[in-house]
Amino acid sequence: MGRAIFISYRRDDTEGEAGRLYDDLSRSFGENSVFMDVAGINPGADFRKAIDDNVASCGVLLAVIGPTWATITGGSGARRLDDPNDFVRLEIASALAREIAVIPVLVHDAKMPRPEDLPENLKDFAFRNSVEVTHTRWNSDVQLLTEALKRYVAPTAASDTAPVHATVAVQLPPPTPPKQKEPSARPYNLSLVLGVVAAVVVALGIVGFLMFRPHSNPMVGTWTNPNPYSDNGVVKLEVSADAAQSLTMHAWGLCGQSQCDWGTQPATVNGQQAQATWQVAASAAEPLQRTALVVIAPDNGQLSVTITNSWANRASNQHQFTFVKAQ
Repeated sequence: MGRAIFISYRRDDTEGEAGRLYDDLSRSFGENSVFMDVAGINPGADFRKAIDDNVASCGVLLAVIGPTWATITGGSGARRLDDPNDFVRLEIASALAREIAVIPVLVHDAKMPRPEDLPENLKDFAFRNSVEVTHTRWNSDVQLLTEALKRYVAPTAASDTAPVHATVAVQLPPPTPPKQKEPSARPYNLSLVLGVVAAVVVALGIVGFLMFRPHSNPMVGTWTNPNPYSDNGVVKLEVSADAAQSLTMHAWGLCGQSQCDWGTQPATVNGQQAQATWQVAASAAEPLQRTALVVIAPDNGQLSVTITNSWANRASNQHQFTFVKAQ
């Protein structure tokens, strides 16, 4: 059976978001109804035909668009979108030519490309109605997208909330032993007292463990940014907690092709969020000093990170990322 949803994306632009979207849609429609990568093309086969065949088996194509989707270049320095053999261009052009529904999915505050920014066989793509999926509203945004996709794809995945029915073998009681002489009241009462004392000791132990065990904060740990940008800075965060559960954040920024240590700052905790501020010194690459406010929050085993950059003599900007736990 052909896969009904084709996810087109650029690895250097939106690999993390495309993978997360694939997982969410697979849970709703079934793994056999979502297709993300053109894999298994035999040596010697025409990859253009392989892509066209895979797209032809789909009822809808989701084009995941990040900030660099249209401008990213290849090893030669030329824009990838201008290459007639660019995989993303081939995927979308094949869907448009076959009149398959094409839905642009915007992430990281990306904007739709203009017709003049696209090659001739993709110009119609600029007029397709887009949807936006953000880190802060990921679950609700994906739910709306899922409802819209039901026009093209019928859900086939079993519900995660379906009841589980187990078969338990019947165990009969042992045969009734011969009636014994009833023990005296004193040993019976002593056994009862000892049993109650043992139960109280166990209960107190459990309460003590729950009261004094170390608190597990889901934000604590070392986190890395799989999709860093040179103009936002942060590529790694180390979040620590002391005995009083006060948080500190240690940040590393992107300095060319390497990392530079921003140092450690105390974090302010507000509910499920924490934030810290750094004064990033001026450098040759960035001649103006800036203030970087970093806000973090747990996000389904990952870390949602919002970075707001401010300068004295230019407009501020804001970026949102999903950091992953360092191995």
